[in-house]
Amino acid sequence: MRPWILLRGLMRETRHWGEFPQVLATYLPTAEIVMLDLPGNGSLHLRRSPDYVHHMVEACRGQLQERGIAPPYNLLALSLGAMVACDWATCHPDEIEKAVLINTSLRPFSPFYQRLRPRNYATLLRLAIGADDDTWRERTILRLTSNRHPPARLLSEWMRYLREQPVTRANALRQLSAAMRYEAPPQAPATDLLVLCGMGDKLVNPHCSRKLAQQWQAPLRAHDSAGHDLTLDEPDWVAQQVREWLSDGDAS
Repeated sequence: MRPWILLRGLMRETRHWGEFPQVLATYLPTAEIVMLDLPGNGSLHLRRSPDYVHHMVEACRGQLQERGIAPPYNLLALSLGAMVACDWATCHPDEIEKAVLINTSLRPFSPFYQRLRPRNYATLLRLAIGADDDTWRERTILRLTSNRHPPARLLSEWMRYLREQPVTRANALRQLSAAMRYEAPPQAPATDLLVLCGMGDKLVNPHCSRKLAQQWQAPLRAHDSAGHDLTLDEPDWVAQQVREWLSDGDAS
């Protein structure tokens, strides 16, 4: 099986996957699972975040080359990470065999007020420019992205990540700018696609995933109550959908 490359979203790092990589490994026992940080996040928090999605793609390709992991790859990507996956599959179609796109939103398929729910605009701006209260920041991100986890369970862990590998205000703004400006091609990339979404997403309207699936004629599977961070809320459900999709396509 091709390596599965996992890509997260805005201001998040590989440790925010939580237990999901281990869960995915139980459903895909022969798969090599590789987690990458986007520049400016996690292990790359000292680097400048690109303000274009395409430059994030090139950074990911460089990381894999440095690790000696050759294409083709399968991608599983969330939110901003899924935009990176779309651009990667579009610009380097020979490198991407399959891609799972989770709770993402793309121009020109969805309007701005669906791509980010208007009631969150002020909160997201405060998060991006750097809230003075780190506890408020992580608690707010958890509230916006998860429907399953009360703050007490994860907050101390996420606060440790923030202390150890902080995302700078400038990098957060560049990532947000890249996400807002990215525009996908009208035609789907030559890659097998699966679109997943949580119908309880408080950050992005699930209609964005539905519209993307319709535009690119890709299968859509929706969880009826999970939030934006679908792999945090329902890791087993996500892994099961991926395994079933691979089985339906008789993938190796």
